[in-house]
Amino acid sequence: MQIRFITASVVGLLLATGLACSPNQTPDQLREKTAEATSTLRRDTKAVAEGVKEGLTSNSRTSVDLNKASKDDLESLPGITPQKADRIIAERPYADTHQLVTRHVVSEDEYGQIQDRILVTR
Repeated sequence: MQIRFITASVVGLLLATGLACSPNQTPDQLREKTAEATSTLRRDTKAVAEGVKEGLTSNSRTSVDLNKASKDDLESLPGITPQKADRIIAERPYADTHQLVTRHVVSEDEYGQIQDRILVTR
């Protein structure tokens, strides 16, 4: 997300610089275009910040604890069928999330899809 912010900032500055170097513009036109570019940059920066904040808070709410989650919670994970959810529950307790793979409950590819959305507490 910081990369997007930096990229947006650089694009905004380049736009403002490019507008400032255009020939045949009055100082008022330059000020107006610079103000527009600054406004756009400010709006985009705010949107990026809100997206980062939303992403951080939504991840904490959607994390599923393998040792405590209900069958419905487990089924909300990508690729987890009702049968796999039952198997996850049957294999409890887990010491770490990768035990889903070592216990052959899910494949390494399936684990890759859900690893950021699961956790284990004891």
